[in-house]
Amino acid sequence: MQPVNLEKSAKAVDEALATAAEHLDMLEYLHQTLNAGLAEQVKTEQARLKMEISQAADRAMRTTQKWRNMQLSKLSGLDVHFTSTHAELCKVKARMDVLDNAVQKAKNVQSVPLLKHYSDLDKILETLQAPIDKESFNMKCITMGCGMSVMFKSKWGNQSVDLFLKMDTGKPNSLSVVPPRLQQQSSELAQQPPGQAHGQSLASSYGHHSHGRAKSPLRSTNQRISPSRSPASRCRSPPPTRGSICYNSKASSQVDAIHDIIVEDFTETQNQHVSAGAPPTGPELAKDKRRSRRRGSSHLSEQTKNVAQKVVVTHVVNPTHFYVRYAAKKRESDILSKEINTFCTLDASCFSTADNVQNGSILLAKGKEGLWCRTSVLSVFQNGHDSSVESCPVDQLGHIRIFFIDYGYTKSLAIERDVSNTVSSVNNHLRKINPELVRFAPQAVRCSLKGLVPYDLSKGWSKQAQRAFCEVVGSAVVEMSSFGQDRDSLLVDLSKDPVGPSNDVPISIRDYLVFIEVARYYYPVKPSRRPLKYYSAVVPKINVEHNAVVTHVNSPDDFYIQLQSDNMESLLLKAKLQECYNDKNAEESLLLYCPVIGQACVARFDENMWHRAEVIGNPGYRKVDVFYIDLGFMTTVLVSDLRKIKDEFFSLPALAIQCCLSDVLPLAGETWSDACVKRFTSLTHGKLFTIGVTVKSSKKTPLPVKLLESSPTDSPTNIAEVLIQEQLVCSKTGFKTNMVSDDALWDSPLELNGLRPLELNADAVVEFQPRLNLPGSLKDAKVRVSHINSPSSFYVQFVNDDSQLKRLNELLKKECELAKLQDVVWTSNMFCAARVNQIWERGLICSDVSSDDIAEVMRCDHGNKVKLHVSNLQPLPASLEGSFALECSLTDIKPAGGQPTWTATACDFMHCNLSGASGLITIQELTDERPVAVTLMCTNKTGEFVNVSDYLAYEGLALRERKPVELSVPPEKPNETDAHSCDANIQAETPTQAAPPLPAYISKLHFPRPAPRTIRAVEKVQTDLYKTPELPQLGHNHMTISAVSEDGLIYARTDTAECHLENLKKKIHQRMKTLPNQKLYTWKTVKGCSVIGPDMLWYRGQLLEVLGGHVKVQYVDYGLVENIPVVHVYPRLLCEDIPQLCVACQLHATNPIGRIWHQDAIELLNEMLLDRRVDVNVLMLPTDPRQPLTVEIFLDGLSLSTILCHHKHALFDQTTPPAPPLPPVPILDIWDIDTEGLLGPREVMLGPFTKPDLPEVGEHLNVHVRHLQTPNKVFLFCEDMAHETVDGETLQECMTRINADVLSLLPLTSFPLGGPCLAEYSDGNYYRAKILEIISAEPVRILIQHMDFGSNDTVPSNLLRQMPAELLRFPLQALKVHVAGFKAPNIQTEGQVLPYCPEWSVKATQAMIHLLHGDIIAEFKYDDASTEPSVLLYNQEGQAVFLPLLASGLAQLD
Repeated sequence: MQPVNLEKSAKAVDEALATAAEHLDMLEYLHQTLNAGLAEQVKTEQARLKMEISQAADRAMRTTQKWRNMQLSKLSGLDVHFTSTHAELCKVKARMDVLDNAVQKAKNVQSVPLLKHYSDLDKILETLQAPIDKESFNMKCITMGCGMSVMFKSKWGNQSVDLFLKMDTGKPNSLSVVPPRLQQQSSELAQQPPGQAHGQSLASSYGHHSHGRAKSPLRSTNQRISPSRSPASRCRSPPPTRGSICYNSKASSQVDAIHDIIVEDFTETQNQHVSAGAPPTGPELAKDKRRSRRRGSSHLSEQTKNVAQKVVVTHVVNPTHFYVRYAAKKRESDILSKEINTFCTLDASCFSTADNVQNGSILLAKGKEGLWCRTSVLSVFQNGHDSSVESCPVDQLGHIRIFFIDYGYTKSLAIERDVSNTVSSVNNHLRKINPELVRFAPQAVRCSLKGLVPYDLSKGWSKQAQRAFCEVVGSAVVEMSSFGQDRDSLLVDLSKDPVGPSNDVPISIRDYLVFIEVARYYYPVKPSRRPLKYYSAVVPKINVEHNAVVTHVNSPDDFYIQLQSDNMESLLLKAKLQECYNDKNAEESLLLYCPVIGQACVARFDENMWHRAEVIGNPGYRKVDVFYIDLGFMTTVLVSDLRKIKDEFFSLPALAIQCCLSDVLPLAGETWSDACVKRFTSLTHGKLFTIGVTVKSSKKTPLPVKLLESSPTDSPTNIAEVLIQEQLVCSKTGFKTNMVSDDALWDSPLELNGLRPLELNADAVVEFQPRLNLPGSLKDAKVRVSHINSPSSFYVQFVNDDSQLKRLNELLKKECELAKLQDVVWTSNMFCAARVNQIWERGLICSDVSSDDIAEVMRCDHGNKVKLHVSNLQPLPASLEGSFALECSLTDIKPAGGQPTWTATACDFMHCNLSGASGLITIQELTDERPVAVTLMCTNKTGEFVNVSDYLAYEGLALRERKPVELSVPPEKPNETDAHSCDANIQAETPTQAAPPLPAYISKLHFPRPAPRTIRAVEKVQTDLYKTPELPQLGHNHMTISAVSEDGLIYARTDTAECHLENLKKKIHQRMKTLPNQKLYTWKTVKGCSVIGPDMLWYRGQLLEVLGGHVKVQYVDYGLVENIPVVHVYPRLLCEDIPQLCVACQLHATNPIGRIWHQDAIELLNEMLLDRRVDVNVLMLPTDPRQPLTVEIFLDGLSLSTILCHHKHALFDQTTPPAPPLPPVPILDIWDIDTEGLLGPREVMLGPFTKPDLPEVGEHLNVHVRHLQTPNKVFLFCEDMAHETVDGETLQECMTRINADVLSLLPLTSFPLGGPCLAEYSDGNYYRAKILEIISAEPVRILIQHMDFGSNDTVPSNLLRQMPAELLRFPLQALKVHVAGFKAPNIQTEGQVLPYCPEWSVKATQAMIHLLHGDIIAEFKYDDASTEPSVLLYNQEGQAVFLPLLASGLAQLD
């Protein structure tokens, strides 16, 4: 070989080796990766399978444990399976009863020989001597078992295990262990009776019609309840066994079939054995030939007599003839109905021309609901015959009368004649019945209410009785108590379940029919339960004063009071009673159908007033006598005005206390005269008294009390003394009418007693003075508080002026009633006569009359302000001008909390406790300024005088003012000029009459010297206005509206002023850290000022007007105008270098209707403009910057003037010249700005969510309901959804990881409809969501749907974040489905409906939510995967969850 070729070969080999080495490295890397991946796969799958295996095993164990507990609970009723032993017990007991009866008769004859002539002595002796045949009693029955056993089967497979558990009922077997005592009396078991094979063949012959599971309960029921037995025996059969858990349906069906055959044969054998008892041994037993035949069928009825059972009334003829069905057998009845309707679909059920219809035969006919039902033929009418026939060919049938044996009603059918095919007409109404279906016992049991007869025996049962029976029973499940049997009817009583634990007395249907007088008792029935009672009233203590209101008066020795305590329990009780019993939704559940004497209830007192009551009588005519326990009187009301009482209203005892007036007796012996009762009623009824208990008394006798009526001008009045003075009663102790007052013992709260000043020369005629007449002493003057604004502003009336005020009212009444209406222009500070509450008083106009003729008037003699129409105002003569009310202020205190104004709590406290109260005031200094500084003393509940200032400080509502230390300066002689001028002013304003000389015994008394009168100096102060505002430029400006005045001016701030406003607030807060000292100022020279606003912050203001104790102020930075007390305004400028920030604006060429802006127009402007940033087109600037601008305002491009004209609040002024043209907008320079890199990353648009895999058709899954949209549209969650993983991670783990670092997610900036996102929930975590709709733009509110739960929520944009794309790979964990089987009712009777789905009611939705709690089994029924899934939902008992909705009428079948 040549060297060149060798080199090439070597080079090729080297390259191949290098390539192979690379490939080997790559394969080694892949091998390691696969090994690591395999190990990870095995680890992950092992963990998952371990968890699933554990869950499946736990579920199987829980199911097995549940089956075990259910079967163990049934063992308590095992005695019902020993029917043969029960039968022998009945035979022995019957023989013992007969023998005991004969022994008793024999003893009576032995003691009284004459009785042998009246009794059959031979029969008695024959019965006593009759031998006992032991062979006639089957003693072997006690060696037999119950025939029940537990079956367990298991079948192991490669990948599965099938378990089978069943409680089987078979043939009774011998007991494995028999007690020695019974072994001697027992013999071998009886041979198996014939007929068992026949029963097996009969069951097997019917097996091809339906599966074994459906007929198993019916077959056992059929054999226990034979058609030949009485209704009593039918209703007391043991319930069928329902206790199997089966995972193999085929095996279950076979075992059920075997179970049915065994029970059937055993029951027939037992019946034959029982009926074949020994013949009677005496004439007493042989008297009734049917007794031995009926004993076998009724032996269970003796054991279950008086046992209540749940039934449903199916048909009512009258109260002694109706039919019921047992609620416990509803499942068996449903299965029977299904079997019947299945059979009717076969051709074998149709009649042919060869068939006949006979009387007494069993046929199938359509019932009320269109379903085929079993019927018994009562009469048959053949075509061409007038009377009924025994048998008729089908093709000649004309009329038939049938009885529905499973429902109890009768129906007549007329067969339509069809010439072509008569048999087909018959088949439309009637069908033949399968012989196997005839064996089932009738489901309807005939019953009769025991002991009831018609109310009118001559007329029989009325339609009203039938209607009342049906209304009270309805279609609900009721409780039936059986008392025996009368022929073919059970003697029963029906009762409805009570509502709530307090109403533990059930409603007896018999009692209800008797109560409404449609029936009578044949014999009386006593109630079995005692109703609940109220707590007795709490008796007040002796020698302790109480406030009480007299609620009802019968006589002075029989009246009722109600104590007035500080707590709110009685008021809350009354409010809750009205709220609860005026609720129309709860009215039906609280109706009281049959009240009994002594029962607690709630009765209607007035049209809509309810009070607690007790039934005390039954006068008839559907009325009852009740006693109102909180009011104390009796009355007769209709039963329809009674309601059941709830538990919560038993908590308070009775509030009405029966009392008698102490120390008085009737004048005419033992009876009170009518005049005395009327006078006592007029003095006491409905009035507040101070009462005191004089002596103790028992609970059954009235409580002796004293009644003392408080008076604002005099000492308390004793009612007993008044009656004695009027000679209507006499005294027990014989005291005189001028008895000593009880002021030392009885002090009414907040009233003055015993401390009034001496009234000298009371008989002297007092001249009328229309103005305030201050008393001679300014210390401890007796006053009455008439109106309270705050502790710094309240009004009082002097008691000495009461006669003057009364005379003034009389003069005003005469003056104003005779005066004619005058057209007066009312202005501020004008005196007037005002009609307040139909009484003429003096008033002072506070401000100009508004556009709707409403004036604000201050009541001069009381101090408060009212708003009146001008028709209630009259001019006041100048001679009557003045005021009897003095404005005062408490001294030595200041508001708590360091604030300059009084809190609402302090003002409300004074208003509640001192309004209308009497007290003593001491005027500290008499000045011309108002309010006057005073010290106010009032009495507390114990009668002690308390300083109101001290009490406010004690309650923490005020603080004591620290007084400065006074230096010791020699007293100066007061200026006589000032004193004279002061006295002259006072005398001119309130002239007084000279007092007469004091008597000698009074002149010796030492009166305290009054404090010297001084006049506080008034400080004169002057302030200027704040700087004028900076006006905006002509043209369009963005401005924020801050206020709208009553004259239509609009106040706005520019964007620059908004920035200055924030800085201004900070500066004011830094400067005003302490409150300036309060002084008396002359406000006439004050213009600019500082104001404390309602939010307790400082603002800059401008003083507009002084109104007594108030001033009208405008906030210069906002434009708002308010009336503020003087104490909240200080003559000081704040930040005077900053101009006022708001400007006034008026609309261009817009005039209000009637030239005055009406209140509704101002409200519309406030609603549209306040705190809103709008486009303002400034058309004209004023020469004075404080005057308003001429502007046009645009709201979203629409002119505000156009809006006002559209709402007919304003008109365009056509005479106004057009606005001058605006200067051209300057052209801005074109800037070449590079914006590249300034924009952030663009948000990625994500795709749709991944839908979960749908289950197969017919598959059953355990699900939970996560959200309910309507009762038939819900969102389901399957347990398998939580275990689905993506890259080895579940959705829950992924969301937990994302929520741990949620701040790293970007906020959502794009809001496309249907776009995915993450939304924050109320628990603070983020969940997957979808945008549905943008609700509002200001503020931004977005409607989203939580995709893994189904619920909707409205959230702001700041709670939304961009969703990572990896979350879209997880399927949704909420599957929206349609619940099949029911739909909304066609006619909606409920008042409240769902706003988004009006066909469903709120009540139905709430009921469905309650039914869907817990684990639910879903069966999927959809056919097309593209459509919305349709499911059937079942509860754990296997019943459809919507059945209660159908029973209550909230839904209907679909």
